[in-house]
Amino acid sequence: MTERLTPESEPEIDEPQSVHGERDRSEAAAPRTETRRHGTDRPNDGRDVIELSPTPTKEESSTAAKPDDHGKPIEGDENPPKPPPKSVFVVAGLIICALVAWGGYTHWRSYESSKQTANDTVTRPVELRTTEAKRLDKPIELTLPGETQALDTANIYPRATGYIDQRAVDIGSRVKKGDMLVHISAPDLDQQLAQAEAQIGQTRASLVQAKAQVAQAEATVNLAQVNLARANTLTQQGYETQQNRDQRQADTQTQQANVDSAKAGVAVAEANIRAQQAAIDRLTALTAFETVKAPFDGVVTSRNVDVGELVNQDSSTGTPMFTVVRDAIMRVIVRVPQGVSDGIRDGLDAKVVVPQSPQQEFKGHVTRSSVALLYSSRTLTTEVDVPNETGALRAGLYVTVTFSVPRANLEVNVPAEALMFDQHGVRIAIVENDIVKLVAVDIARDNGTTLDLRNGLKGGERVVLNPPATLKDGAKVKEIREEDEKKQDEEDKAKTAAGNDKQAASSNKNGGT
Repeated sequence: MTERLTPESEPEIDEPQSVHGERDRSEAAAPRTETRRHGTDRPNDGRDVIELSPTPTKEESSTAAKPDDHGKPIEGDENPPKPPPKSVFVVAGLIICALVAWGGYTHWRSYESSKQTANDTVTRPVELRTTEAKRLDKPIELTLPGETQALDTANIYPRATGYIDQRAVDIGSRVKKGDMLVHISAPDLDQQLAQAEAQIGQTRASLVQAKAQVAQAEATVNLAQVNLARANTLTQQGYETQQNRDQRQADTQTQQANVDSAKAGVAVAEANIRAQQAAIDRLTALTAFETVKAPFDGVVTSRNVDVGELVNQDSSTGTPMFTVVRDAIMRVIVRVPQGVSDGIRDGLDAKVVVPQSPQQEFKGHVTRSSVALLYSSRTLTTEVDVPNETGALRAGLYVTVTFSVPRANLEVNVPAEALMFDQHGVRIAIVENDIVKLVAVDIARDNGTTLDLRNGLKGGERVVLNPPATLKDGAKVKEIREEDEKKQDEEDKAKTAAGNDKQAASSNKNGGT
């Protein structure tokens, strides 16, 4: 096999090079040759012919085949890209090692920190806010709603039938006892009274006649007795018969009976006079009701009649003419809950306040109660009398009543946030010498933000505020007193206020200049 060299190029000679740079430069400077086998261009004479052609130049290589869209070289490309130098891999390895080392160091620091925190948590006592349990010795200030009523209320009805011819008052009129409200004209009643007075005159005349008959009968009986005595003497002397004597005695007895009858007539006449006088008194009383008067000092709260209106007596089931109330003393109705009803006694002081006038306070005292509680609400109906000389209180007002109820048993007041409720019941956590003690308590009264405890505490203990659910009996804690926090807050506020005042003074001074 023979080789044929083209005149434009020389055969490529492989020589070892020690330096990559020199080889690259020599390759870039010297033109390369390309070996190509010819098998179809010329007739085959049984020998392979190799042609050497020069390496294309930079311009020619730019027009050569390029890799396709998938990054693979097109067939015929025999110059693949060179691999990156080893220094890149060395730098990447160093960076990875540095990152791994930093991550391990960070993890170690986090572990040590959590370990230290756990140790501090185990050894350091829990900080808890505490406050003092207050012993309650003063009476219970109990405030309840109530309503005012007049001490006396009178509905005035007519007692005489007639027409209203005068009306002296209207609603809101102040009246005194005995003042005229209205006058009723009742001519029928007046005529009945005149007739009764005339009839009693007839009865008195009958009495005089009966008394005269008694006198006449007594004179007749005296005469009969004298005749009887004479007849007795003559009969004993034999000058008169026994029959005439008996006749005289019978006449005497008859005349005595006439005397008794006349006296009975007098008694009948006297009884008729008394009966007629009672009728006159009744009619006189009814005529007195023609003038309707105020039953007591008070105020007229309603009026339902006017001049010329007809009214009928004894119409108690109808509409009253007037309503008069006594408001010099107001009665306040209060319903006391069962829990404090045992402390309500007659004479207990009370303070009454009207919502629209909270600055004005009325003092009164308990005068009576229902003793028994209402089944529907389990409350005790209590009445408080309040002097109202000025008339500031009115009937029908909604008011608040405050009682000072004496405490029957010792009670201790604690904040509601100190309460613990779990499977052991209701308890309070107290701190003694930085040691927690859980105490079972009974709630006597829930005031909303505070609780009154019936037993369990004696007062003066340091109770824990907002105790955690994991708090155990005997745990060691660090006490933070609420009183100290409030004092510190007040000091901080005072300092802040002083600083603001100083800054304001400085600003005013700068503005003045």
